[in-house]
Amino acid sequence: MQLPTVDYKAPDAAAQFVESLRNTGFGVLKNHPIPQSLVESIYKNWQDFFNSEQKHDFLFSKDTQDGYFPPSVSEVAKGFTIKDIKEYFHVYPKGRVPAQLEADVREYYRLASEFAGTLLSWVQAESPADVRAKFSIDLKDMIADSEQTLLRILHYPPMTGDEEPGAIRAAAHGDINLLTVLPASNEPGLQVQKTDGGWLDVPCDFGSLIINIGDMLQEASGGYFPSTIHRVINPTGKASTKSRISLPLFLHPHPDVVLSERYTADSYLQERLRELGVK
Repeated sequence: MQLPTVDYKAPDAAAQFVESLRNTGFGVLKNHPIPQSLVESIYKNWQDFFNSEQKHDFLFSKDTQDGYFPPSVSEVAKGFTIKDIKEYFHVYPKGRVPAQLEADVREYYRLASEFAGTLLSWVQAESPADVRAKFSIDLKDMIADSEQTLLRILHYPPMTGDEEPGAIRAAAHGDINLLTVLPASNEPGLQVQKTDGGWLDVPCDFGSLIINIGDMLQEASGGYFPSTIHRVINPTGKASTKSRISLPLFLHPHPDVVLSERYTADSYLQERLRELGVK
């Protein structure tokens, strides 16, 4: 069983999309405006980067959280003790990017951020009046030109058979931010948890765009929009010999945006980064 796919060009796309978010925490879009050729170019060129020694020249900064995060410092999902099987690179508006990769990744960041503003407008327009009233400012304005929005280029390496027992590519977790925008990966594996505890496969049809709710939108909406637990499972058979590249854009509000009576965007983020052990 898979999540439904919404046609971005359909007249009722906004209503269908937000209903899917509300019911499952995820929405899948086809016929969206992000060029597939750009995504394919990024997948190919960043695979080359992760295969090279150049990545070690961009080791991450604890202060700025940009750059290359090797497998040795990979995240431990909240509630878990085993590191995920992955390495990744963080791109921020003012962060470092290898020169040969910069043009494509900056263009993708710009296009996906603009498109995300449209999706957040859909979320706000389709929300009940009492939920809309909880938003301290318009959702799209929370992220407009935010220097906190993070593009993560993820590399899940081929399986070797020497992995730590119980380790998977990405253990079950929720995202911290408002929304996450993700082109379908070049390999399957992403799953979302159902309310009964079972798991749904997220479509990986090349050209689809996957959007999921993060904890900050759950907080800002008073729980109306659920931040759904998801994971990336290990491949089996022939697929286990293949890498998997993933391009999530985590939409983070400006630090001073008020999410709720309990949190600003910054106080929420800092709390979660400490829990993840990367701060």
